Amino acid sequence: MGNSFGKLFKITTFGESHGKAIGVIIDGCPSGLEIDEEFIQSELDRRRPGQSKITTQRREEDKFEILSGVFEGVSTGMPITIVIANKDQKSKDYSHIANQFRPSHADYTYQQKYGVRDYRGGGRSSARETAARVAAGAIAKLWLNKHGISFNAFVSQVGEVKAPEYHLMDLSQTEWNIVMCPDQPTAEKMIALIDSIRKQCDTIGGVVTGVIQNLPIGLGEPVFDKLHAELGKAMLSINAVKGFEYGSGFSGVAMRGSEHNDEFVKEGSEVRTKTNNSGGVQGGISNGEDVYFNVAFKPVATIMMDQDSVNDKGEEIKVSGKGRHDPCVVPRAVPIVEAMAALVIADFYMMSQTANLP
Repeated sequence: MGNSFGKLFKITTFGESHGKAIGVIIDGCPSGLEIDEEFIQSELDRRRPGQSKITTQRREEDKFEILSGVFEGVSTGMPITIVIANKDQKSKDYSHIANQFRPSHADYTYQQKYGVRDYRGGGRSSARETAARVAAGAIAKLWLNKHGISFNAFVSQVGEVKAPEYHLMDLSQTEWNIVMCPDQPTAEKMIALIDSIRKQCDTIGGVVTGVIQNLPIGLGEPVFDKLHAELGKAMLSINAVKGFEYGSGFSGVAMRGSEHNDEFVKEGSEVRTKTNNSGGVQGGISNGEDVYFNVAFKPVATIMMDQDSVNDKGEEIKVSGKGRHDPCVVPRAVPIVEAMAALVIADFYMMSQTANLP
């Protein structure tokens, strides 16, 4: 299984949704980094379930324990192991699907590939695993913050409700509401929509926009390891993600080259671009402008109504949704998107140490 991500700043996650714990091993973190445990916990709290009426009511504190790689609050350069205990599993909620395949879940494919599957909450395929990524991403952020690099993600769309472009909003207000959208009028519409969908026992999808600022010029390793390619891989590895675009994305196909080209200008001693349709990446390499991208999340597959399916004997059946699930995953996906972006940038930043960067 593909449980590892990264080349120099590398993580390996482990654990299942209803096992004793989940966790991550981080290999490649530089020595001498002050490990701020309060910051790591605050990042996990942003992803934690049970925060509001529009998220799953599973109650996990997501308290973590560092087992290795840190001594007296500082990284030693050795692998850092972080464990997060599972406390609020209700495995009985899944006993009815032990031999059934839920529509649009990984049940069928895992069973066919491995011949066995942990049906409790989806086992390894559960989004519960992403808490380990957030913990690792927090450490990547701690290191990158020392270099002035910042990460901001927010919910930019739920269903048909869309927020303004990121540069028209104050991203510092993202955390001010339960839907993680920095535009309050839009946030209120999103919350109302999600709550309405929840009461209908259904689910809805959405988009998380990520913005990376203050990147140095030169991050990215062409030809096959372009910056945007690795960001795409990182985002598409997140549960429920169905699409990724950066810069002008798919809307750029309707533009002419004369409209789309980002013309260069000189601002003091710096070379900048008048526009940023490139999304901060040209030739697979960061150009110093904001890197921004959109990540599309499908509606959560578990819905509280009967659906047609089959069981492991090939018999046609009705599957009933039970348990505690998000009516819309995007509010809790915001810190996951930031974490995966931080892991990508940390890896590329390490690679850049051998390149011609200031």
